Amino acid sequence: MHGGARGSGAPRANRNARKHGRFTKDAIAERRRIQALLGEARRLLEEMK
Repeated sequence: MHGGARGSGAPRANRNARKHGRFTKDAIAERRRIQALLGEARRLLEEMK
């Protein structure tokens, strides 16, 4: 059996917790917008060749 035992799990005040915001909804949406913009730019450059 995993977990549940006293002292198991992450330490209190875990310093390894995700605090940078990379996985927030806003950050994910922004990366998707950037990827879409880059894709459009690549397609436009291909059309110009």
